[in-house]
Amino acid sequence: METNICKNCNHQTNDDFCSKCGHPVKLKKIDRNFVFHEIKDTLFTDHSFLHTTKRIFLSPGDSARHYITEDRSRFVKPVTYLIITSLIYTIINHIFNINYLKHFGTNDDPDIHHYIDWMIDNRGYVSIIMDLWWAFWIKQIFRKSVFNLFEIFVFMCYLSGIKVLFFSVAIILQEFINMNILPISICILLIFSFWAIGQFFDRKKVKSYLKAIFSYIFGMIAMVVLIVVVSIIIALIINYC
Repeated sequence: METNICKNCNHQTNDDFCSKCGHPVKLKKIDRNFVFHEIKDTLFTDHSFLHTTKRIFLSPGDSARHYITEDRSRFVKPVTYLIITSLIYTIINHIFNINYLKHFGTNDDPDIHHYIDWMIDNRGYVSIIMDLWWAFWIKQIFRKSVFNLFEIFVFMCYLSGIKVLFFSVAIILQEFINMNILPISICILLIFSFWAIGQFFDRKKVKSYLKAIFSYIFGMIAMVVLIVVVSIIIALIINYC
């Protein structure tokens, strides 16, 4: 029997799988069947993108809590899910070339336009940073919760991902009905966020939903203050330099 060397740990074995680390000794050739299998696993299995999206959309708080405390095999990983949805959003936004300043009634300021374009082009990174920010403030309001900062961050990644998908669908729908529905979509997503956060911590208590609203308000105020302070510091540095 042929003796093979495991490429993962250099252990000698006579089997198809390494007896030490379990790594396959010989990898299958990448062909059409391999690619089709990967597409099927990504889209149509119990741990697929579509399955995760369905669970998070119908029951965001319960699904995220289930992932954190019970079973992590049936969901796309949270950061991966957020990056995939952000990529979908970026592609759709570039296809339809949405002018957010026009749709939200904001003056066509070149600086603001440049800032918005940068956030769209870097949606994945921006979402991760913002989710950490929101997770921090939510933890301050729900400080007696058993969930730590990083578990709340995982929940926020799923929540942001489904919100990004919803907004992407709103962009497409807006083009077909020729009506500005993006502001309405923002309001719906805010309500959805309050409901999801309340459900994540304790769906049976009204207090949980009120805390969700307060955590969002405090987080938004803190973010605005931070942006203003950073802008002032940057302006001072530019003037003195």
